[in-house]
Amino acid sequence: MKVFVTGATGFIGKEVLYLLRERGHSIIALTRNAEKASISLPVVCEIVEGNSQKSEEWIQKLEGVDAVLHLAGENVAGRWNAHRKREIVRSRIESTRNLTNAFENLEQKPSVFVSASAIGYYGDRGNDELNENSTLGTGFLAEVCQSWEDEIFRAMDSGIRTVAMRIGVVLGHDGGALKMMLPPFRLGLGGKLGSGHQWMSWVHLRDLAGMLVHALENNNVTGPINAVSPNPVTNRDFTQKLADILSRPAIFPLPLAVLRMVFGEMSQILIASQKTSAEKIRKAGYKFTYPNLSNALKVICDRIGHELLMEQWVPTPIDRVFSFFSDAKNLAAITPPFLHFKILSQSDKKFCSGTIYTYSLKLHGVRFNWESRIMDFQPNVRFSDEQIKGPYSIWHHTHQFFEKEGGTVIRDRIVYKLPGWVPGDVMAHFFIRKDLESIFRYRRKKIKELFGS
Repeated sequence: MKVFVTGATGFIGKEVLYLLRERGHSIIALTRNAEKASISLPVVCEIVEGNSQKSEEWIQKLEGVDAVLHLAGENVAGRWNAHRKREIVRSRIESTRNLTNAFENLEQKPSVFVSASAIGYYGDRGNDELNENSTLGTGFLAEVCQSWEDEIFRAMDSGIRTVAMRIGVVLGHDGGALKMMLPPFRLGLGGKLGSGHQWMSWVHLRDLAGMLVHALENNNVTGPINAVSPNPVTNRDFTQKLADILSRPAIFPLPLAVLRMVFGEMSQILIASQKTSAEKIRKAGYKFTYPNLSNALKVICDRIGHELLMEQWVPTPIDRVFSFFSDAKNLAAITPPFLHFKILSQSDKKFCSGTIYTYSLKLHGVRFNWESRIMDFQPNVRFSDEQIKGPYSIWHHTHQFFEKEGGTVIRDRIVYKLPGWVPGDVMAHFFIRKDLESIFRYRRKKIKELFGS
């Protein structure tokens, strides 16, 4: 299928794109910043620049697509004020309305429209068992979800199979709910929120992506769907399991009064109780990869550091591309001048498994040497460089190469960890990520100049 995706650069969107590519689908990604998206999207795909909240030329790209996956929306995390609440509403309602309006005017309409929604639809419901037929709750988020779904299901008037995925608490590496929770828990400063008796309907990121793609591919999936695991837990149980996996105590609760003081009205997300059923999606044939919380948390917590994953296609044979990247003297050509990159030594004339090379860099006025070892060297397939000495606690960069459409896909996967244990990593990562994105934007531009696009 040709799938049009909004919100593709988000935490959920990137995981979905990766799964769509694995399933063999063609992807069109809508983004406000095409240059930034080119290094943040994990797969080669068509990138369309535009704002989903405005009716612009991007709408023309909907003509002839088989499916639309709508994930765009302002992040609800953070303290709410009147302006922020308006943006939360606008980002969902107006973007969805633009899509459903466009559907009415398309000559060739998509066969399926899958949109994000949220279990905030149900409000705070205590110990009630909630399924897709449960009544609408009360509060700001419930009102947003109701208005949002009203727009989503307008697509049915155009004869399009329509699905609203009511997403629960998303758990994943380097994003979602755990992005804020893991640092204090790793420091032994975690604990329950409020009373801890509220139900948390959680879902692993991989299963959420799986459910979204399952909804695209299967005609028996329609209407509202609870995108949650089949095993909700109380907040008390959740925090205890997380602490146990990290081998840390969970003895620092955040009382309700403190949550309200810090987060204001947004604290309702943290203390609302929603015991939500996943039975409808299971009956529709979806099989969970991580149905149990312990396994889901362990696989996330066992991952070390942060990850960058990006791809670039060039119209050049794979042997020429691999030869260029496996020659150290070419590194300077794709490295930004502001880094003052210079090779100092190399143990072998050409890269091979075990080659050690040293180079110098200058960043923010500080010069340092970096020593790396080449690993897993497989000509025209892949190789990795691993930091032996340098500024990171961990740096492992895997270069992979694939033949595609008469050219070559260059895939970069970087796993890195910053020094300074948890506090150092939390404080420095935002700035380091910006530097890395700048470096790889330059690198992408130079590769395009050298090999074409």
